[in-house]
Amino acid sequence: MNRTDTARPRLRRRLMLAFAAFTALTTGVFGLYAMTFMYVAEDAFFATTLQQEADRLHRMQARDGRWPAPQAPFMQVYTDAAALPDGIGAVLAQQPQRREFAAPQGRHYHLLPLAAADGAPAWLLAEVSAQLVVRPMRVRLLVLLAASTATLLLIGLVLGWWLARRTTAPLTRLVALVENTAVDRLPRDLARGFADDDVGVLARALDALAERMHAFVLREREFTRDASHELRTPLTVIRAAAERLQSEARLSPAGRQQLSHLHQSALQLQQTVIALLTLAREEDVAAFAPTAAQVAVLPLLEQVVIEQAPLLDGKPVEVDVQLARDTCSSVPAALLHILLSNLVGNAFAHATAGTIDIGASDGRLRIANRIDDTDQATLPHLQQAYAKREGSAGFGLGLVIVRRLSDRCGLDLRIDWTGAHAVASFLLQPARSQA
Repeated sequence: MNRTDTARPRLRRRLMLAFAAFTALTTGVFGLYAMTFMYVAEDAFFATTLQQEADRLHRMQARDGRWPAPQAPFMQVYTDAAALPDGIGAVLAQQPQRREFAAPQGRHYHLLPLAAADGAPAWLLAEVSAQLVVRPMRVRLLVLLAASTATLLLIGLVLGWWLARRTTAPLTRLVALVENTAVDRLPRDLARGFADDDVGVLARALDALAERMHAFVLREREFTRDASHELRTPLTVIRAAAERLQSEARLSPAGRQQLSHLHQSALQLQQTVIALLTLAREEDVAAFAPTAAQVAVLPLLEQVVIEQAPLLDGKPVEVDVQLARDTCSSVPAALLHILLSNLVGNAFAHATAGTIDIGASDGRLRIANRIDDTDQATLPHLQQAYAKREGSAGFGLGLVIVRRLSDRCGLDLRIDWTGAHAVASFLLQPARSQA
């Protein structure tokens, strides 16, 4: 499962969790409001009942000079705070403004101060435990609220799943279209079939970006192909002329050396042009795919060594090829020739003395050459564009182009440095082309 596959369910889960959290929060808040409202309404009812009874008692006390008995059997008038039951008097002495009291064994009291005509204090006390409505049904109310919350939460999850699925479906379809597009085939008409919404706007933006990228890549390929074709003929003429001039006996040593440099530069540039032409045909996937017919590596390698031999002129360098005759590769012959020409030519150009070892092991072709101290400092940067060693007649593009070709073919090109040796290796049997 790739990152996109995990991102889509994550988005859906977030939407579902958002709906569930909103539902739970809303239900909890309204449940709290409902419980609070019931308790407040109950207390207000008792306060109103006490006030109505207190008004009647005040009238009768003003007429008769004494406090009569309340009409309600759960109410009683006290003229002494110490006589208040369940320690209410002591609590009242500490909290004179308190009007509601809880007592043991479930008793519950509401208190209202009275004022006699002569100013003597009195209190109207109501023991309302038998009149409480909310407390006896509190457990049932909590169960009802919990069940309602669970039901609404389930409904919220279902609605969240439905909305998340409906919302992310166009995005999922757009992602699938982009993911299933090959790297050498830019997506076209992604916006077709999408509504005029956020995803549709994104699809149209991707269409516009793909069109710009396609036009840019097409211009680059056409320029590379045209420029390479234009360079092939004069390079061939220059190389042939240099080879003919090298056979002239009347050349001075300095002239012969300059001519050798000219020949090497023409050879390197010709290899670069051939590689660029190959990359310009990068849209041809079949040209980079492994072939069913195996290509013999040794004859092709021997041909490349002969072609690149002028790069070793005047150097005390030997080439040791330890390669079995039955060594084969599924890389197309033309591409294998380009890769070998660049890698072998690069090894010949960098070698100053010693032996260049070419062999195969663990399914990889390896080319190892000794490098001097100057090259050891610059080699880690040679895979960057336009980077080259000091005194090189090349253009700093060889390894960059070779890596591009190897990546396209799935060859897993590696450039390693061990001590005083540089080792280039690639797979002889790539699993597949990196199309």
